[in-house]
This record gives sequence, C-alpha cells and structure tokens, in this order.
Amino acid sequence: MKTVHVHDAVGMVLCHDMTRIVPGETKGPAFRKGHVIAEEDIPLLLDIGKEHIYVLDLEKGKIHENEAAERISKAAVGPGITLSEVSEGRVNFQASPGLLDVNVEALNRINSIEEVVLATMHTGQQVTQARPVAGTRVVPLVIDESKIERVESICADYPYVVGVRPFKHRHVGLVTTGSEVFHGRITDKFGPVIRKKFKQLGSTVMDQRLTSDDPSMTRDAIMAFIAEGAEMVVVTGGMSVDPDDQTPTAIRATGAEVVTYGSPTFPGVMFMLARLGDVPILGLPGCVMYYRASVFDLVVPRILAGEEISREDIVALGHGGFCASCDVCRYPICPFGK
Repeated sequence: MKTVHVHDAVGMVLCHDMTRIVPGETKGPAFRKGHVIAEEDIPLLLDIGKEHIYVLDLEKGKIHENEAAERISKAAVGPGITLSEVSEGRVNFQASPGLLDVNVEALNRINSIEEVVLATMHTGQQVTQARPVAGTRVVPLVIDESKIERVESICADYPYVVGVRPFKHRHVGLVTTGSEVFHGRITDKFGPVIRKKFKQLGSTVMDQRLTSDDPSMTRDAIMAFIAEGAEMVVVTGGMSVDPDDQTPTAIRATGAEVVTYGSPTFPGVMFMLARLGDVPILGLPGCVMYYRASVFDLVVPRILAGEEISREDIVALGHGGFCASCDVCRYPICPFGK
C-alpha cells in the first residue's frame, strides 16, 4: 500500500470508504470503496482532510477490511439474524423479534485475536422489533488472512455465535386475585398491562378470571385454565406477606413444583415460579403493574423462547437485578438484568 497526493489521484480507484463527519448532523461515507476519483472530487476530499489517498496492492496472504468483515459475519451469524451490506469496513447484525442468544465463550475467543472486533448487545435481551444487535470489523485496512481463518475455525466449533431464539406463541390464562377486585370495590389494573406485555412477546391471553382471597378458588381457576389448554398461567395479586395474600398457597395447592418463591430483583422480589407438568405457573407481584421493567421482563421472554428456568437461573438474576429507576425508562437498552 502506498500513498498518492490527491491532486495526482484522478482516475485512481479508492481502496476503502472515506468518512465525512459534520458534527451534530451526519456521519457517513463521502466516497465508497471502488469509487473512481474525478477532478471535481478533489475539493471535497480536501474538505474532509484527505490530502493523500491510499493505493492498494495486496500482498499474498492479505485481505481487505471489507472482505474480512464479510467473512467474519458469515461465519458467526445464526438464526434470526440478517447481515447488512459492508459499509466503511463494518457489517451489522440485524435481529428479528425474539431472545438474543450470544455465545459469549465463542465471542471472547474471537475478540482475543488481535485486530479482530465482534461486538454485541448483552445475551438474553428481548428484541420486540427488528434492530441491530451486533457489529464486526477489523482494525487495519488490510489484515492477515490467517487471522480471519482462525475466526472461521472458532465459529465452526459452535452452532452459531450471534443468533435469535424466536418467541413461541403461548395461550396464557390470567387469574387476578383479591376480594376487593372480585367484589367490584376497585377496578382491576393488572389485566391491561399483562395483555399488552404478552402481545408484544407474540402470545395471547385467553381470558382473565377474578377470584377472591380464598386460595381454593384461585387454585380451581388455575386448574380450569390448564384443562382448557392454557400453556402458561399467570396469577396477579396476593403475593405480599399480608395474611390475606394467599396466591403462593393457591399455586402450591395445584400440586405444581415450585421453582422459586422470591427473586433477587428490584422490582420483583415477591415473584413465584412453579411448574405443573409442562405448564409454567407464575405468581406476579404488584410491581409488574407499575414498573415498565420488572422481574416479568427478565423471566417471561426466556420461557417464551423455550428455556426451562431453574432456581440457579433465578439466583443469577441478582447481578444486574437492581433497577436504577431512571427518570425515563429505556428498558431493555439499560443495565437491568444484564
């Protein structure tokens, strides 16, 4: 690779994208790789600080940054991901809705190769609409092909490095407890919130049924939903330590195996997860109704993506399980649950 003064470059072919930055307005390629420099391009090249350009003559065993990014991305890509066109030496990974699944071990092995970069969002993040979740490029304009071959070899050891597990559609039964709601003294506010959350995740609330504080009534409502084909049952209300809050008792009375009662998350401490056969039963505390992000958003998307949540998974939520209660909630683009 050698440099040529821009005034001597007319008719030559650019070997890399050239970026133009206008602070506060735009950042993007002023000229793309492969552009043939014309006389009228010289003023703009000078305006963006390019008095010289590179003329590339690749040696054997070397490859250009664009080819390197394309090869890395194709080796690392998994299901639910669409790759962008290469731009300024970079390829982005565009995710479809589902649960982002990053093989962190493979990712670390790739990034341990000098001059190779593959950056992702946190694994386990819910994606409710298509968005970029990762990007790759190499540091120099030209890189040893052997390094890219090492990346490809690492990727071959795994099904994929960056992928998305789609949310499975579930029919969900919703039981809302509390004598004050059952007898009409107050209007239920839980139902609309839960319906909206499940709709965003691609599932359907079959029906909502109200029960009093009698645990046998709540138990019967849960069992009725399962008999009618519910693939998940969510019970709202009755999860605090007050004597009248009997939801945990009702869930246990179904014969379900309790995975956890309590979660190291704020908000969401008084969360319960149980399983009756293949049907998850969730006891949701009141915080799910009031907070945009809570234990619901850390657990339910994983269940809908096909995970069988264990007690160990719940314990692991403690690191990152404290919500910062920002003035403007940007979940899931935030540290909560990461």
